[in-house]
Amino acid sequence: MIGVILLGLFFGLLLLKVPVAVSMGLAAIAGISFLGLDVNVVTNIFYAAIAKNSLLAIPFFILTGVIMDYAGISSRLINFANAMIGHRKGGLAVVTVVTACFFAAISGSGPATVAALGGVLIPAMEKDKYDKSFATSLVAASGGIGMVIPPSIPFVIFAMLTGESVATMFMAGIIPGILMGVLFSLAALWYLNKFGEEVIVREKASSQERWSTFKDAMWGIMTPVIILGGIYSGFFTATEAAGIAVVYSLFVGVAIYKTIDFKAFINLFLDATVSSGLIMFIMGSAGLFTWILTTSGVAGVMSNALLNLSDSAIVLTLIMQLIFLIAGCFVDSSSGFYLLLPILMPVVMKTGYPVYAFGVLATINFAIGQITPPVGSNLFVALNISDLTMDELTPKLIPFLVVGIGAIILMCFFPQIITFLPSLMGLS
Repeated sequence: MIGVILLGLFFGLLLLKVPVAVSMGLAAIAGISFLGLDVNVVTNIFYAAIAKNSLLAIPFFILTGVIMDYAGISSRLINFANAMIGHRKGGLAVVTVVTACFFAAISGSGPATVAALGGVLIPAMEKDKYDKSFATSLVAASGGIGMVIPPSIPFVIFAMLTGESVATMFMAGIIPGILMGVLFSLAALWYLNKFGEEVIVREKASSQERWSTFKDAMWGIMTPVIILGGIYSGFFTATEAAGIAVVYSLFVGVAIYKTIDFKAFINLFLDATVSSGLIMFIMGSAGLFTWILTTSGVAGVMSNALLNLSDSAIVLTLIMQLIFLIAGCFVDSSSGFYLLLPILMPVVMKTGYPVYAFGVLATINFAIGQITPPVGSNLFVALNISDLTMDELTPKLIPFLVVGIGAIILMCFFPQIITFLPSLMGLS
């Protein structure tokens, strides 16, 4: 009965378009009341869900991304990528994916990547005769790489919930993130070759222009190098790395690029505070919902039901990927991890699939979910930039959905794609 109340109320509120975090919180409070528990437990559990030292990295990484956006790093990365490959046919499409990969390694967030790059790249592609709906779908899809290439906010949350090392998660995401970038580039080139009209090809940049754009973008490119280099060299933890990244990005924005003045300083902190507060509220509500799921025994019942579906490890792994893929259509990665991990972790342990590798796969599913209706956050950010409708955009997303799902299936059968670097570094 409690399971029906919890899940029924949660999905019912979602259908009424109540925000995910509020739906989880209200469903959890209803479950607590039904079980006759002291309602004062709500505040304690909510606080416990977010009062963790490892989660301090999240607002720091968000602030780093916002600072670099205000500093103008997105346009510098675009100029550098354009100078390198913009002269080839479909080059600007590949530039979009490459720039998204670079910016992903700074912001760690899909919607932030779309917001930072879309305002520049969508008009630029439209000017070069790219179909506007294709350009918008490409930016929205590429933004999802921001969740996979480290530093990744979902990786931090997954590591906190499962006890995995953040450093291991970051290292495990590098090859899958690059793979996603390569596949999205190939999908874009295939689409342009099959359906695209003759787009404008830019003139090849000179060696001097390439060097100039590289020097201009170098300070931004160094951000992930400092973060990851410091973590893997043992100089500081992931949380300390996030704090150092904030100091470094402020130095770049104020002293090097000189694009951040006092007014921008106030605005960027407000933007980062709102984004961080939203994520923490989601995590607190999701932690409350997870607690009642576990306490009531609903999570255990659902885990056993999944375990009884098959004795095959690969079948169970594929089923779990399908669950994450469907969940990604409705909830963000933070809510999804809190909601599903208590149910799925016993199943993961049975399959023998490495837990950190499973976290990378789950994150990719949520990245794909960001470009699928009805709650795709990247999708709506891109739509707001391009002023298109969902009907105009959805068909152009199909190639990216196909290659993304194909990559997930490939990594289910060959987890070495994910585990290679952590094993090489002695982290697995």
